[in-house]
Amino acid sequence: MDSISKALLLKELNAVVPSEILLDTDEAMRPFECDGLSVYRKLPLLVALPEDTEQIRKILVTCHRLGVPVVTRGAGTGLSGGALPIESGLLLVLTRLDRILHIDPLNRTARVQPGVRNLAVSEAVAVHGLYYAPDPSSQIACSIGGNVAENSGGVHCLKYGLTVHNVMEVRLLTIEGEELVLGGEALDAPGFDLLALLNGSEGMLGVITEVLLRLLPLPETARIALAGFASIEAAAATVGAIIGAGIVPAGLEMMDRLSVEAVEAFNSPGYPRDAEAVLLCELDGGEAEVAEQMESVRHILETHGATSITVSASEAERLRLWQGRKNAFPAVGRSRPDYYSMDGTIPRRELPRVLAQISDASGRYGLPVANVFHAGDGNLHPLILYDANREGELDLAEKLGAEILTMCIEAGGTVTGEHGVGMEKIDSMCEQFDAAELEQFHALKNAFDPDGLLNPGKAVPTLHRCAELGAMHVHGGKLPFPDIPRF
Repeated sequence: MDSISKALLLKELNAVVPSEILLDTDEAMRPFECDGLSVYRKLPLLVALPEDTEQIRKILVTCHRLGVPVVTRGAGTGLSGGALPIESGLLLVLTRLDRILHIDPLNRTARVQPGVRNLAVSEAVAVHGLYYAPDPSSQIACSIGGNVAENSGGVHCLKYGLTVHNVMEVRLLTIEGEELVLGGEALDAPGFDLLALLNGSEGMLGVITEVLLRLLPLPETARIALAGFASIEAAAATVGAIIGAGIVPAGLEMMDRLSVEAVEAFNSPGYPRDAEAVLLCELDGGEAEVAEQMESVRHILETHGATSITVSASEAERLRLWQGRKNAFPAVGRSRPDYYSMDGTIPRRELPRVLAQISDASGRYGLPVANVFHAGDGNLHPLILYDANREGELDLAEKLGAEILTMCIEAGGTVTGEHGVGMEKIDSMCEQFDAAELEQFHALKNAFDPDGLLNPGKAVPTLHRCAELGAMHVHGGKLPFPDIPRF
């Protein structure tokens, strides 16, 4: 169907929802022109800010009838362009659906609307001695609906899992306005596990309206060890040694010298400035268990050449040490005009080799790279520093980012760990997956959204696009991509 005019869409929507929830001027829509990947910006045809599920349903039914694409947006903290508007489509912003609907301390669950902030859940249930485990660095602002869409993680995902491991049920609306309930309040739900499919689906399958979260009891105690190392390789090797010893930390994070210098200048958490890399290892549980495991961790750190070791002696000190890692992205952002945040995942054993490759590529491109990442599960976040005001530097940053993603694929990893594919990594998907695998992705998309109106052009490339790129990464080697018609 051909694109319709703004005037027609506005007229049709005004007939079914209050006019005050619709924005149609450039000035009013400008704050929504991008997500956290701000180098790409577009204005949508219209912006809608619904206040309840029924308004969402009416908007979707109208857009489906008119053939208007819909991009769903939460808090806008995503870093892959997943919520980038489409010029011929409607941007559906769910921030007004921000109520915690029910807290069940006995069953340790919380039912929330998609616009509820991640941190607000833990704040609300703390009185019951509970908390919500997934904690992205943007948890003070990011929303639960967006966390589900991107399958977000955080510094504690090593022990407690990603969003998919902490969500029990999701209610969503299809583009036709039909409500689906995936999962349930019990430990298992009948039928296929479509709930897992929805986590990380990036707004391509439906619009999330409610989420039932699994809560955990607050641990009796938690302590963190901060260790400095004379080389990135030594710190990376220590990660495998800790896991290999049978210890599963609540969090195991790593930062290089560039990122350490940035956070020390930003909020002085007390990291060793002379270290080439630091490792943060948090243990939680009972007092005796944590004390015993911390002694084992200290021994491992010492035998692997740690140049300094600090163990938190109080809760205030533990939180202060975490603040350096949690504020790493804004801290690095203060040190250069621009940075490009990458997101790839590799097996832990490949950390030393891939980090060395990133360092080499950084030198070849002439762009500094600050490494901040979830070392425990191999989820890398290289921050490529550049200046968009300098001719060609943005292009160089994007090429370096694509090369880093290729490194992740060749190491047996994947092009994303928690930021999603969005529009940023869509070409890299052609390297990771072959034609048959992409066909399965499209088949799933078609089952939920046969007209392709939900977040089109994101997350999964068309086979035609991969054919245009000319190659696909298959089983460790690049093979010519078959001449397949456009999906």
